[in-house]
Amino acid sequence: MTTHPRDPIQRRTLGTLASTQVLGGIGLAAGIAVGSLIAEDITGSPTYAGLGGTFQVLGSALIAIPVARMMYARGRRPGLVLGYALALAGAVLIIAAALAGSFALLLVGSLLFGGATTSNSQSRFAAADLAAPEHRGRDLSIVVWATTIGSVLGPNLVGPAQPVARALGIPELAGPFVFSLVAIGVAIVVLVLRLRPDPLVLSRERERGAAESIAVAAAVPETSDPLAADPPAPTAHRAGSIRQGLADVVSHRPALLGLITLALGHATMVSLMVMTPLHMRHGDAELTLIGLVISIHILGMFALSPVVGIAADRFGPVGVAQVGSLILMVAAAMGAFASEGFSIPLTLALFLLGLGWSCTLVTGSTLLTAALTPEQRPGAQGSADLLMGLAAGGGGALAGVVVAQASYAMLAAGVGVLAAAILVATVVLGRPSPGGDKAGNTLRGQRSASSHRG
Repeated sequence: MTTHPRDPIQRRTLGTLASTQVLGGIGLAAGIAVGSLIAEDITGSPTYAGLGGTFQVLGSALIAIPVARMMYARGRRPGLVLGYALALAGAVLIIAAALAGSFALLLVGSLLFGGATTSNSQSRFAAADLAAPEHRGRDLSIVVWATTIGSVLGPNLVGPAQPVARALGIPELAGPFVFSLVAIGVAIVVLVLRLRPDPLVLSRERERGAAESIAVAAAVPETSDPLAADPPAPTAHRAGSIRQGLADVVSHRPALLGLITLALGHATMVSLMVMTPLHMRHGDAELTLIGLVISIHILGMFALSPVVGIAADRFGPVGVAQVGSLILMVAAAMGAFASEGFSIPLTLALFLLGLGWSCTLVTGSTLLTAALTPEQRPGAQGSADLLMGLAAGGGGALAGVVVAQASYAMLAAGVGVLAAAILVATVVLGRPSPGGDKAGNTLRGQRSASSHRG
């Protein structure tokens, strides 16, 4: 039986994940708008202003390791809860850092707060666990789209958070993290109560059932290939490990292209976005306008993701990834010529930056997921988020140095080069290999399995 969105279990799963994406988006975006500003206030230097956001990105990368292991061992729900729980602790430490004026505490809190990014990111893969192959991009993008509501609302809570901060006796810039605490806490409750059955666990069961059905139909004894019906035993090397996941990705050309697209697209977006609030404040833009621009940027990131997902299913993810690369290059060029402070060109550049990122996220995730089995996915997806975070974290760290030593325009130019590299990767890896590859065999096997289930 082919799984599709009208399946009650899939519909419930998508609804639950969409709800947590709204809440997680509020929690994350509320803090993104002020993270670099808190860092600059504590250190008194723009050179280190990007480190708060950078450590958050690095945290999301590092936390992907235990989350991947947890998902492999116990399913999606415990892994998502773990990421959000660490983010709660991080939000508390960031508020404490703002009170104490401690940069070290801010970095630790930002590192843990990255767990919310990890869980939000892994939710898109959970949406694809039960999706039919021909609708994988669409189902994945629905959950990505749901982040729009919370992510656009979050930065606009900067203003309302100021009286809340005063009432609590904390610095005004720390106020948005109070909203983060509430939103992420509710997301945990929704996951615990509603994400049942676990999509990854159910996907594995269905995969085993499909393999057994194919073996019976072909009159092949189950003992002729034990791995056809049963997953590999969870050994220390295999059990959701990042190392094995990366090896699985490298051995499948579409999965490798997906990983490269994800990592470079994320690095491109984060590097420019993290320094934009500072660029605007140096031009005397008010906090309200900074929050508005970040909201429009996040709108570009998520609002059109269903269109991107449908396009990826219909026209192929490689072509849509190429479009995303071109959009990112246009955004970088516009950002390079934008003046300090608030301006329409800068606002449009940030919107396009988000839209280009959306294209790379949806297509990269689709390529990565489609080429791998349910057993391979947790480790491979964890390795993808790890490398995404490391690439973006490195870019974010360099972004502060580039802006301090050169200019925002120079940063935008460098970001444009990263975006162009995505296009190069799609040309090199998007072509079929001369003798076929494991990814092609995997995809053909998935289609065959789907037809047998139908």
